[in-house]
Amino acid sequence: MNRRNFIKSSSLATVALASGLNSYSTPINRSSQKGVLKLGLIGSGWYGMVIAKAALQAGNVIISAVADVDTEHLSNSIAELTSLQGSTPRGFKDYKELLDVSDLDGVMIGTPPHWHALQFIAACEKGLPIYCEKPLSYDVDEGKAMVEAARKAGNIVQIGFQRRQNKAFKKAKDLIQDGRIGEVYQIGAQIHYNPGTQDTTIQNPPESLDWDEWCGPAPKLPYSPSIGHLAWRLEKEYGNGHLVDWGIHNIDIIRTIMGYGMPQSIQASGGLYKLKGKITTPDTLTATLNYSEVPLVWQHRLWGTGEIDSQYNNGVFFYGDKGTLFASDNRLIIKPTGNNQEQEVIDLPTPDMQEKHVEEFINAVRSNNKDLISCTTLDGFHSSASVLLSMIAYETGENLIWDNQKGTVTNSENAVKLLARPYRQGYNRPKY
Repeated sequence: MNRRNFIKSSSLATVALASGLNSYSTPINRSSQKGVLKLGLIGSGWYGMVIAKAALQAGNVIISAVADVDTEHLSNSIAELTSLQGSTPRGFKDYKELLDVSDLDGVMIGTPPHWHALQFIAACEKGLPIYCEKPLSYDVDEGKAMVEAARKAGNIVQIGFQRRQNKAFKKAKDLIQDGRIGEVYQIGAQIHYNPGTQDTTIQNPPESLDWDEWCGPAPKLPYSPSIGHLAWRLEKEYGNGHLVDWGIHNIDIIRTIMGYGMPQSIQASGGLYKLKGKITTPDTLTATLNYSEVPLVWQHRLWGTGEIDSQYNNGVFFYGDKGTLFASDNRLIIKPTGNNQEQEVIDLPTPDMQEKHVEEFINAVRSNNKDLISCTTLDGFHSSASVLLSMIAYETGENLIWDNQKGTVTNSENAVKLLARPYRQGYNRPKY
């Protein structure tokens, strides 16, 4: 199937009907069962365990199988889960063996993004409900294939954009819809911080880690701690940088608040200055994404002080003709237009937004009700593709035009080539 089959319905893209894959199983339906849901966990490092423990907190859930290519991660996670739930999960190195477990009610994917597409599509072929961490995919065309796989499978899918559960951002949406700041003509988003960097010395990977399997379909770079566990987020070949890893949350919640689909055009500039030689993605970036004639301007600096007032280092600015609204995870600040206007501060913390997002997935699986899901595969694709296109704009130095009906960049052959990264020998890119 080619990109012409990726078409638009209303303001959002949907995937056209295609020849069915007979290998897709009937979606698993556990709604009639009142017992414990059994989930598999693929990728049991830091954030894999965050979402696994959130699933346990939802109640009547156990993690019955775990897969990880690092034996230390695998053994540690199994020991911790056994202590938390009172039963011992089965352990696997190969995620395909986990997916063959016959009594799974769903699967959670907590691996780095370069593995998401293959694992997600394999789970779809089993008909399993899926909770998948963000970004949806490493590259744009993988994301299209994942949207198509979920459509064919008809399974329940939640993508890990947990700020959709955040009280402050929900309140921000209400304020904007009520006209509190008038017409919004520009949006700003940013996350400034100083990341800790790891040793860049080329060395053997830890004995517990199968580095070849960890790299999977991505290029196999010589190992160093600076691109391994946790640190991969700022490595171009694995995490694609700060905007794709962390900033994507702010882009997603802006889309959610404003009802945006895909940007019509994207441009970006920046560079690698202070952290050159330590990371491989820009430590300084400004990207402008144009949604429905409203520019969304992203910026980050991974050095210095950030903003003079540090409370603005992480959040979103909505600029309206009647006022400005700043929204962050725990606080809203409203400043009306005009001289001598006092700002209003609203504190609305949501410390359990991750747990609520996973619980939403659990409830949807238990009741077999897709309507309970707040971030579908398609929605996750839109947020992921928006930031991935921003990085392509940075790489090419071009102002990119995105055609949502065709599902491609229309004005740059160089950019089109970057929509799909070649897979390493031994791995096959998914089709769509």
